[in-house]
Amino acid sequence: MAGALALSGCINITAPEDPIVIQLDINIRAEVLYRLAEDASNTIDENADIF
Repeated sequence: MAGALALSGCINITAPEDPIVIQLDINIRAEVLYRLAEDASNTIDENADIF
């Protein structure tokens, strides 16, 4: 019993002073360009006589 009392203690948890910052650098430009290129290709295929 004395061993259990010696091992038990007080645990303190404190928040960091600086705020937690999560940076999400997402490259959306590549996906948009890909979709525009695909849409342009479909438009050209559908209207081949215009181009």
